[in-house]
Amino acid sequence: MLTKTIIIFVLSLTPSLVYWWLRRRAESQWVQEFDLSGRSIVSPRWQMRYFPPDTRYVEGVGFLIGDITCKYNARSSQIRCAVNPQGPCQDCPSYEMKED
Repeated sequence: MLTKTIIIFVLSLTPSLVYWWLRRRAESQWVQEFDLSGRSIVSPRWQMRYFPPDTRYVEGVGFLIGDITCKYNARSSQIRCAVNPQGPCQDCPSYEMKED
């Protein structure tokens, strides 16, 4: 009689123990993948890798490309200026010093 009771008790706990084990394993894999993806997004090398070499960081604005002293600079990380969007800024005939 006692062995039947123990077997029934063990069989009734088995599904919940298996569920708990599988859930912990899946959760730890998810946390590990999330942690790895978070590191790659925050990495400063990743941010700078895709910007052109004339990129400057301006505090409060972000990354800007082109000559930031020019009046026509778009103040963007993707377009240099309204006159010459693709660049280069060196020897640009439309260059004008911006007035503050």
